[in-house]
Amino acid sequence: MMAARGRPREFDVDEALERAVDVFWRQGYEGTTLEDLTNAMSISRPSLYAAFGNKEGTFRQAIGRYARVEMSYIDAALAMPTARAVAEHYLRSNVVSITLPDRPRGCLSIQGGLAGHPADQRIVDFLNESRGAGEARFVRRFQQAIDEGDLSAAEDPAELARYLATVTAGLAVQASAGATRAELARVAERALAAFPQ
Repeated sequence: MMAARGRPREFDVDEALERAVDVFWRQGYEGTTLEDLTNAMSISRPSLYAAFGNKEGTFRQAIGRYARVEMSYIDAALAMPTARAVAEHYLRSNVVSITLPDRPRGCLSIQGGLAGHPADQRIVDFLNESRGAGEARFVRRFQQAIDEGDLSAAEDPAELARYLATVTAGLAVQASAGATRAELARVAERALAAFPQ
């Protein structure tokens, strides 16, 4: 078998993506230029193209990394034993995540595509699909809770999942506007009233 041709990468892909996450998070997709990315990632344009394709490809991979790293608490939330515990872990962890002092405030998947040029519709669609896939995981978990008798059969798992998604989106917008962690935590606790003890 022949060895792969070409020079090895001279940068760490995960580290470069972490820097791209930060740029997209602070500036949004539309507000981020290729120059912003290459400067932050300390790589050349040809290196960016070779590793990530283009700006859109970089953003898609940055969102994937953001989901794996910044939102890893979702997996832990979904593994909780009751629907109430799922919502509790998710909301409380979300409040912490969107108010970390060393990170931009809010949520990359919300801020990244709130405003977009018509030419960027693929990005808006991609973010909507990503959020929809996340919401579907909660629908399945709440359906499981109904099947197990943890939630009333009168509950609608899709409505509960949409409710949580709406609350966390609102929390992210409030965080980016300067709301404190304590203020957002009180909102999250109020939202938990939708889930029986």
